[in-house]
Amino acid sequence: MKTLIKSLFTFLCVMSGWSSFGQDKPNIIWIYAEDTSPWMGCYGDEINKDATPNIDRIANSGVRFNRAYVPAPVCSATRSAMMVGQSAIRFGGQEHRSSRKEETRIYLPEGYKLLPQIMKENGYVTYNHGKTDYNYAWDKEMYTTQLKKKVDFSELVNQQPFFGQIQTKGGKNNTTKFPQNRKVNPSEVTVAADYPNNEVFQKWFAQHYDAIRKDDYLIGEILKGLKEAGLDKNTIVVYFSDHGANNLLRHKQMTTEGGLHVPFMVMGPEQYVPKGEVRNDLVSMLDLTATTLAWAGITQPEWYEGQNLFAKEFTPRTVVGGHKDRLDQTIDQVRSIRTEDYRYVRNYHLDRIFLQPQYRDKKEYTKNIRALYANGELSQLHKDIYFGERQPEELYNVTKDPEMIHNLANDLKFKKELKKHRKLMDEWLAKGDMGEGDESIAELKANGENKPWGEGMNPEYEVYRDDSDGDGISDKLETLLKRDPKDGLLLFTFDNGGWQTEGWNSDDISSNLAGYLGYLDFTLDKKEGSITRDGLKVTASKKDQSYDIKLKADHPLEVILLANNQVIGMKHLSKENTTQTLSFKLDNAKWEGEINSLTVVFKGKKGTTIEMDFMSVKRESSSALTN
Repeated sequence: MKTLIKSLFTFLCVMSGWSSFGQDKPNIIWIYAEDTSPWMGCYGDEINKDATPNIDRIANSGVRFNRAYVPAPVCSATRSAMMVGQSAIRFGGQEHRSSRKEETRIYLPEGYKLLPQIMKENGYVTYNHGKTDYNYAWDKEMYTTQLKKKVDFSELVNQQPFFGQIQTKGGKNNTTKFPQNRKVNPSEVTVAADYPNNEVFQKWFAQHYDAIRKDDYLIGEILKGLKEAGLDKNTIVVYFSDHGANNLLRHKQMTTEGGLHVPFMVMGPEQYVPKGEVRNDLVSMLDLTATTLAWAGITQPEWYEGQNLFAKEFTPRTVVGGHKDRLDQTIDQVRSIRTEDYRYVRNYHLDRIFLQPQYRDKKEYTKNIRALYANGELSQLHKDIYFGERQPEELYNVTKDPEMIHNLANDLKFKKELKKHRKLMDEWLAKGDMGEGDESIAELKANGENKPWGEGMNPEYEVYRDDSDGDGISDKLETLLKRDPKDGLLLFTFDNGGWQTEGWNSDDISSNLAGYLGYLDFTLDKKEGSITRDGLKVTASKKDQSYDIKLKADHPLEVILLANNQVIGMKHLSKENTTQTLSFKLDNAKWEGEINSLTVVFKGKKGTTIEMDFMSVKRESSSALTN
């Protein structure tokens, strides 16, 4: 009789989904890698074939997702979104590492709870080993325990079910002491077409492979630790990353395929995770947050944007959204959507180039690409990508062009596709975008003033900075640009990639004034057009001899200079497609007192394209740029 009762009890346990530990819910572990692109053997990467056995094991034992995308290409915005289950632009957590000080604290909408809080309230022991990086105030009590080691789970045996996060260095792994026989030979890597194919970039592509290989060993130790603790049979293991490779300038921090496409795979008990399956549907990593609740048998909150990836009623996505906002001191606003074959990008700040001043400026690869541009040694393709005029829209067929080289937005053959993606973007943003408008001055100062990662070079910082000589550029920015902040000398070189226009604007020229780094570049809508610089409070000097403008145009041009709406002079640009310097003599009768505005008028053929190199007052004994 006792044997019969025991057998019946065992049968009921199995039928109800209980594990051998007598619990009815699985343990769940997220192995959360930093800055890692899907360059593993299981994703068909030839270089790391057989070099990532532990990551491959997870993929081959369960489900590998081939097209998984994070909501943002930077850690804090993605991690903040993952904990909430909603894109960070919906609740105001989109700016990188915001909410770090009391005066800039961000609070979630009333009623919102983070994933660990929800898990804890439903009987789960929760812990996180390593990085958090959330862009809002959060209760540290949502993590109920802490492990001393990432790979020792013995203390969790009697704390089941548990939900744990194990943070790994991923692409940030230091590989200088990585065994030489396991390192990738830089000469054997294929540098993606959107990067210069030289020794510098070969080196850093190889380094990312090495970093993944190093992380793979740790992942193997984690899996081993679970088995030694007897927890491997009832634990769901998830491996994924927060965004793409950290040392690649068009990956991390960028709304590209490289920046947003991440590895994502799951293995676990078969009642929760299928075996040996490959998924090619579009996935948002917000789906993992929703799926985690589903594994735990918890109903997801109404604000969640994800869905249970293994639900019977699962509906494949047609769109995955992504965003880029302020990153460290670098201010931007970009929105992007991925559809079946295309990626559509909408840029909001056209007065700054793609490769703005940023936290990686002191890195070897950033210095290299900037030097190549400065020396005229960069290919036209790479000039366009990194230093060219920012386009308001981008459209790429990423199935054929994963490196996003061929922008189809201006190709009439893709007019219908462009219109479709505009509509899809508008629909995605209609659900809420708190990235519109500027951050508070306190938040800007907290991230862009006297910080080890860099100083703010964008016009947003100019709002509160002092401009003691009234030349329209703050003392701080002039110092950063290696100019004299107190010389009262008007000088515009257009070589600040974070503010190409240096405050020049136009009411009658519709094209973007900002051109390649170091230039203004625009087209006349009519036979006459003008550009103006307001907000000046500079005092004219008797030593000011001329106002020099270096430019070229593809048609003859008449150029008129005005100061405070008074005509200073008129010059002719007669040679087409030839750079010339026009020198306007400064007559003391007109150039005197306080100069509040400058205007340059262009008269010529409609459709004339003008490229301006610099504008400067030439002063007696001045060291101003004149050629």
